[in-house]
Amino acid sequence: MAITDKHHCREIITKAVCGKGRKFSVVTHTVTPPHNPTSILGAWIINHQYEAVRAGDGIEVIGTYDINIWYSYNNNSQTDVAKETVSYVELVPLSYVDPKHRAATEEVSAEATQEPNCVEASVTSSGTSVAIRVEREFAVEMIAETKVCVRVCPNGCNDYVDKDYDFGASTSEYDDFDPDLSDEV
Repeated sequence: MAITDKHHCREIITKAVCGKGRKFSVVTHTVTPPHNPTSILGAWIINHQYEAVRAGDGIEVIGTYDINIWYSYNNNSQTDVAKETVSYVELVPLSYVDPKHRAATEEVSAEATQEPNCVEASVTSSGTSVAIRVEREFAVEMIAETKVCVRVCPNGCNDYVDKDYDFGASTSEYDDFDPDLSDEV
């Protein structure tokens, strides 16, 4: 029997997701406004920008955002807004990596599944600063070339046109099925 008369496998090089990861983090920033704050009236984060780069066993998300704090001072008689730009580097480990990917073809991306969000803002015990607690989450992917193995049919796909396949379910199993008893409302 010639090699073309039987099924054989072939390796194909393709681009695929070869690594994935996700990381949730909580960080605390300290902002010192020009006046000693009496109370916090509001805190929010705007202008979030980031990019992803491959780093060791993971992907680094490098970014910045602006923290804005609306606060009162002079025993709650005046208000102001303090602004500060914060830089960060978040290493997101890859929980899955295809060991056969081609490292020279790696492309990485990150998505903020939870944009940085202020969950708590309070005047510090010294009374001169504001502690801001921020939550953020990133999902990352690494796309690269890798090899996949496929079965090759020497006579093309038409080898299977006239064949019957049994996928394990028979229609007689559902003959007594009453659609009125379904859980859908």
